[in-house]
Amino acid sequence: MLEEKFTDILRMIQFDKEVLDWIKTALKDSHDDERRYHREVVDKLQKDYQRVEQRLEAMDVDKLDGKIGVRFYEEKSAQWREEQKDILRRREEHQSASQSYMDEGIALMELATRAADLFEEQSASEKRRLLEFVLSNSIWASGELTPVFRQPFDMLADMATVGGTKNGCWRAIQQPSSRRAPLA
Repeated sequence: MLEEKFTDILRMIQFDKEVLDWIKTALKDSHDDERRYHREVVDKLQKDYQRVEQRLEAMDVDKLDGKIGVRFYEEKSAQWREEQKDILRRREEHQSASQSYMDEGIALMELATRAADLFEEQSASEKRRLLEFVLSNSIWASGELTPVFRQPFDMLADMATVGGTKNGCWRAIQQPSSRRAPLA
């Protein structure tokens, strides 16, 4: 009886093909936007780096020509080299920004859609692992099982509860979940 209840709960995070395809498209569009944003930031940071490099080169010439003093040269040089390090660090962060969030999001959606079927087919130990991945601290009382979903499955349950439609999914994304448990 408990397995049947858990199967029903896992069906709560299941989506039909049309909604799943829409979510995949939305994730891909979002990923394209994120990549474009990171590319623009990296380009700006590269220009900033080149601007500072040109300052350093010009200052080297001014020092050699005696137009600036050694102390000023050392202070500004140190300041601008630190600025360059900061620019390089920020550029690296943007270049290595997670490119896998889209793939992981799609994989989670597909897992959610197949979770109930997988649960029915698996051994007891695998069922337990799946439930621990999706749920946290569910409550059994008076013959009723009350699920507490881990993130992001709580949001998926909310989307499915709202109707599993594209509009329902969008509303659920914008509203905080009442069935939220942190992902361990």
